[in-house]
Amino acid sequence: MYLFVFAALLVLFQYVNSKRIFEDVDKKLDIANTQLQKYKDSVAVLQNDFLEVSHFNLDRNEDAISYFENDGYNIDELIPFIKDELYKLNVVKGEHPIIPYASSEGRKMLINTVKMLNHKWIIADFSDGEFWGEIFLTYEITQDKQLRFTLAESFLYPLN
Repeated sequence: MYLFVFAALLVLFQYVNSKRIFEDVDKKLDIANTQLQKYKDSVAVLQNDFLEVSHFNLDRNEDAISYFENDGYNIDELIPFIKDELYKLNVVKGEHPIIPYASSEGRKMLINTVKMLNHKWIIADFSDGEFWGEIFLTYEITQDKQLRFTLAESFLYPLN
């Protein structure tokens, strides 16, 4: 009789303990599934933001890439070349040849960031450490394989 009561208590203890463990694991699984869904939603939002931001980007513009490839250029070499040529203008003596604003005393306007929008347009920002602004350039590769930049628009942010 004592053995039966002891066995019944042991089974009851095991049942209650297993049920508690199962509920705890089930609760953790629900929390993990909720977090996973939240992370999936966040990734989807980031992917949409990335696609929207990269819309005007030479790397993702098949028509612009085809334009260069039809002329016999390797796009993987051409993009860095064009950016490097624009950055090389930073080391020209005197005022920057493209930036139409004079720098503050003892400083020089330099192009900091360049984004190639397509096979004809570039947007870049510049600064001398005190003043900063942005420029919109057009560019072309001439028949004699020379790169030519033309300033289309520019603006300088006002100091606060």
